[in-house]
Amino acid sequence: MLKFSQFRPVTIREQALFRDHYRLYPQVHSDNLFSNMLCWNHYANYAFLQVRGSIVLCSTIQGKTRFRPPIGPRDPDVLEDVIRLALEEGDEVPLVLVDTPTREWMEYLYPGIVLHEDRDHFEYVYRAEDLARLPGGEYLTIRRQLNRFRKQCRPQLEEIGTRNLSEVETFLHEWCEWKQCNEHPFLSAEKDAVMYAISHFRELGLLGLLIRVNGKVGAIAVFEELNRETAVVHFEKGLPECEGIYKAINAETAAFLEERYTYINRESDMGVPGLREAKMRYHPHHMVEVSYALRDDLARLV
Repeated sequence: MLKFSQFRPVTIREQALFRDHYRLYPQVHSDNLFSNMLCWNHYANYAFLQVRGSIVLCSTIQGKTRFRPPIGPRDPDVLEDVIRLALEEGDEVPLVLVDTPTREWMEYLYPGIVLHEDRDHFEYVYRAEDLARLPGGEYLTIRRQLNRFRKQCRPQLEEIGTRNLSEVETFLHEWCEWKQCNEHPFLSAEKDAVMYAISHFRELGLLGLLIRVNGKVGAIAVFEELNRETAVVHFEKGLPECEGIYKAINAETAAFLEERYTYINRESDMGVPGLREAKMRYHPHHMVEVSYALRDDLARLV
């Protein structure tokens, strides 16, 4: 039987462990990525347990703990132990699944199991070539806006690195003042997450681009490899002085990545209507679906 007391916090010391494990078991959703967990640890309090060749993850947000199915070999006994633990220690949504194969595995093992879609946390995956080149009539409006931005704002593109990290931090403080982060708890948590990413940029193996307008940083994107086919954009921020800058950093990031990756995961919309509309406007190739089990759903299984 698994015990919650056996779990350990996810820290930078586990980087090699997660890197090697995910080479064997590639991820498709950003939530389980090592860098994502570290950046959001102050908010989600990630913890893990190694058991019989698998890694079991959990997060605790505002006192509510939720578990993930085991990442590793398909071991029904480990899964059953995780379900029992989730019932003992989890909240009203004790188990969250972030990939379709795991959902299908659970449905095979437990016929009739009820799993609910979490549309707000579906992740949007695009063809890198589409985001970089914006082909055809469906992207016509975006191309026009992008061309107007390039003509009026004369942007300069740079990779994020040691020589400009301090400028990126200054930019993020300005962005947060504009967004009034201190008045919005989640935005404040997001600021802490992206600041952690920048302050541990090399250590986490992150990549990034920035756009300057009139010599000043006006937008940034921070990204990394999700799996061999897919890059994931963790953070994308821009200031409002020059209209179209978000479209520009999106396109430049895709152009930077398209030779190496087929797809770009741009994470979820978190249920924000305007963000959902913006992400759909770029015509995702597919979605990484997320589902969850309620406590009553799991109690019927064991």
